[in-house]
Amino acid sequence: MVPLGLGDPLRWLAQGWRDFMAAPGIGLFYGLCFWAMAAVLALVFRSKPEYVMSIASGCLLVGPFLAMGLYEVSRRRERGDRPELAASLTCWDRHLRSMALLVLVLIVLELLWGRASLVVFAVFFNTGMPSTTGVLQAIFNPENIEFVLVYLMVGGIFALLVYSTAVVSIPMILDRDTDAISAAITSIRVVAANPVTLLWWGLLITLLIALALATWGAGFLVVGPLLGHASWHAYRGAVRWTAPTETDS
Repeated sequence: MVPLGLGDPLRWLAQGWRDFMAAPGIGLFYGLCFWAMAAVLALVFRSKPEYVMSIASGCLLVGPFLAMGLYEVSRRRERGDRPELAASLTCWDRHLRSMALLVLVLIVLELLWGRASLVVFAVFFNTGMPSTTGVLQAIFNPENIEFVLVYLMVGGIFALLVYSTAVVSIPMILDRDTDAISAAITSIRVVAANPVTLLWWGLLITLLIALALATWGAGFLVVGPLLGHASWHAYRGAVRWTAPTETDS
């Protein structure tokens, strides 16, 4: 573990931007994927708002794995190799067992999050299920203040669990071919050792995602690849190894 400062997340973003500019075509491909995810989330928000938290957690699950291709681009640039879209699309196949187990862990968290979201709606929402046209007005109705507080608290707990488990685990598996449990534990330890910096990094991620959503999702064309590349540098900045392995490629 490496002690981190509040300036580190900004440095990761700057490094991520350089990676994006070095391979913009690859970045835009993944940006389109993130935009499609945002479009699905918006569609669910308009038609079935009670499932928004479930779909959002699903995006938190799928997003890091889409970003794995971006990690590979940053990894290849760091090693002096030429980034390739084909290589980024298949980088997971050498780590299938570890990735599958980590997927299982995150799916369990996602399912628990989704179920908790539905329970909160059922127990605390006092004015009936919100309509498509008035969802925000219904949710923030003064009669539903208890619902809003509980919904945010429950969502925050699960978001922290997912974030802590995934923040460096996926790039770590890609880089070191580490088993999923060790990667997840290392990720949680990184957050525990640098809570202020990692919460600041999580806030930056949230703000950038909010800006992307504010542009009808089009901002994900840039924000998606930027955060993907920056997350690789977050891993490299937070986890140091005493010596490189001979099997790295």
